[in-house]
Amino acid sequence: MSINDETEVSVDLQVGPTSLGMVRLYLVTSNMEIPMDFTPEEADEIAEEIKSAAQKARETDT
Repeated sequence: MSINDETEVSVDLQVGPTSLGMVRLYLVTSNMEIPMDFTPEEADEIAEEIKSAAQKARETDT
């Protein structure tokens, strides 16, 4: 599966700070839980990538 393949998988996403100063992305599916911890700097980079992808998706949509 690649990033451009459609899927029927449903995932709940929670994002928040941890007590250890990390940023956690917590993914939950019907049969799996995936906690992913990042430094604040890594989280900033991820946020920038998401914003960039959103802008590119808007440009594709028009």
